[in-house]
Amino acid sequence: MATLSLLRPCCFHPLSGGTVTLKPKPFVHLKSNWKPAEKMGIGARMSNRSSPGPTERLISIAAYTLPFFNSIQYGRYLLAQYPKLALLFDPILPFLAFYRSIPYSSFVAFFALYLGIVRNPNLTRYIRFNSMQAITLDVLLVIPLLLHRIFSPAGPLLVFSHNAIFIFTLISFLYTLTSCVLGRTPYLPFLADAASRQISS
Repeated sequence: MATLSLLRPCCFHPLSGGTVTLKPKPFVHLKSNWKPAEKMGIGARMSNRSSPGPTERLISIAAYTLPFFNSIQYGRYLLAQYPKLALLFDPILPFLAFYRSIPYSSFVAFFALYLGIVRNPNLTRYIRFNSMQAITLDVLLVIPLLLHRIFSPAGPLLVFSHNAIFIFTLISFLYTLTSCVLGRTPYLPFLADAASRQISS
């Protein structure tokens, strides 16, 4: 009995003048109601949000054609200097001709994207963000035209600025096109923050 009492946890009781043996409480197994996210449908909803559908991708690609078509005017010097580069744009010439045949096509496309897509809460954020980013890029293309009319830069400076704008817009279009085809969200420097603020407001 002495051996057994030494194996049990004891403590000194001041009133009884002896020790009191503490009996351990039986272990209670608590059942958990936790379930994997996939069984609760959370994983499926998150995967749907992160992977836009074909329609969302197609609309986003169409939105980025607006600044791309409006930027081709800046590439006339570069394409004239490199005729082989101009051959790459031959497949889009019919679409560009149709776009320019519509009166005020740039303004119509601008307000169609902004009022019909960006300000439409029924559409997904993926479509609205890409449309707003395309609109922001298109607005920036108007600033060089205004500066050229005000300051009338010299020949070499004019050619350099046109080539730089065209190359930047072309790279941006290829980047956004590839991202939308893969179902990813393209983020252009400075433009993505401005687009996000407009979507959140």
